[in-house]
Amino acid sequence: MNNGTDYRAILAAGLPLIDVRAPTEFTQGSMPAAINLPLMNDDERAAVGTCYKRQGPEAALALGHRLVNGELREQRLNAWRDACNAHPNGYLCCARGGQRSHITQAWLKEAGVEYPLIVGGYKALRQTAMQATLELVQRPVVLIGGCTGSGKTLLVKQHPQGIDLEGLAHHRGSSFGRTLTPQLSQASFENHLAVALLQKDAPRWVLEDEGRMIGSNHLPECLRERMAQGAIAVVEDPFEIRLERLREEYFDHMWQDFSAAYGEEAGWKEYSDYLHHGLFAIRRRLGLQRFAEFTTVLDSALIEQQRTGSTWAHFSWLAPLLKDYYDPMYRYQLEKKAEKIVYRGTFDEVAEWLNQR
Repeated sequence: MNNGTDYRAILAAGLPLIDVRAPTEFTQGSMPAAINLPLMNDDERAAVGTCYKRQGPEAALALGHRLVNGELREQRLNAWRDACNAHPNGYLCCARGGQRSHITQAWLKEAGVEYPLIVGGYKALRQTAMQATLELVQRPVVLIGGCTGSGKTLLVKQHPQGIDLEGLAHHRGSSFGRTLTPQLSQASFENHLAVALLQKDAPRWVLEDEGRMIGSNHLPECLRERMAQGAIAVVEDPFEIRLERLREEYFDHMWQDFSAAYGEEAGWKEYSDYLHHGLFAIRRRLGLQRFAEFTTVLDSALIEQQRTGSTWAHFSWLAPLLKDYYDPMYRYQLEKKAEKIVYRGTFDEVAEWLNQR
């Protein structure tokens, strides 16, 4: 049984990790291939931590064994055993490769299961991920720019050297950008990015021209610096094509997703709230009068959609929102990077240009 120290290879291969840290620790930061099967829950860990400070390590260890005993110990052992059988090529992982992963490993061994652990634990993997990102983002970067609805994310996703930052962040970047998958903690987002870079290991990166923030996640500073120097290819598709893309993505697909997740009635409320919240988030920039006008038109479009099943009525507020707000804002931002623009064309032309480079 070889315990794991080749951290880059483990992350690049996407090997499963049975992470035995407490749920709070896991939520604060975890690796993409990790599943959380804690040795101790949050309350048990807190009690052991308090005991450690007041009475020392031996008393804390004894308390841990008392807390996780009998039927509870058996339940957790069974969960680990099932996970080991399901992921025979994986590793155990705790915070620093200390007591918790060693105890788990010993209990599994008693139950007849030999399973390796990550030496240095999550902390070692996290250090490796941060260092890998720092190194890998030094490679050349090409950014895909263009107004909202230009299909930038699709271009990135279909390119072999593309890294879909919005996909990793579970957010599409705009005030309407949230998805039904909650965003990760900042550390987990950075870990997912590092693993995506390690797995592609491309000679250059094709990325969407993003701002500093994608929803609640911010891009690592080393990546921001490289993106600020990157060449930009701008997608310039006709307004009607952009509108149709947005209709499918933000109305058709989002309604389907909400409906599938919550059922028709609750899903409709969630979908309606999602659109209203998107508008509300930019109310100050729109001006309160304009915001009120858009909200009225949105409400009418929702009534029409509920009555007929068609999402076309949303164009009545989406088109002016693009023309009066999103397009001028993006063009202003793009003007400041004009010297970095190396190509302009339709979606298909930019795709072809990327493939030829």
